[in-house]
Amino acid sequence: MGWCYRKSVNLGPFRINASKSGLGYSLGSGGFRTGVNAKGRRYSRVTIPGTGVYYNTTSGKKAGGMGCLVVLAITLGLVGALWLAWYHG
Repeated sequence: MGWCYRKSVNLGPFRINASKSGLGYSLGSGGFRTGVNAKGRRYSRVTIPGTGVYYNTTSGKKAGGMGCLVVLAITLGLVGALWLAWYHG
């Protein structure tokens, strides 16, 4: 089986997911979330909160190839804005 790694960073309803396979991102809250996984496939998930029960659908088609670059640009922009607000506030 081997070692696995996964880390999520929540920025409000926006979530960045880092895993051994790469970066993914999603948007949603409560019982619904949609996004692009680390392999570039689009997915949607509906959850019954607090139960661990969910329904997941994954598209067989890959999302646009620039997805990770967009996530990286947004993340760096948010980190830069927070840094400016914190130190020059």
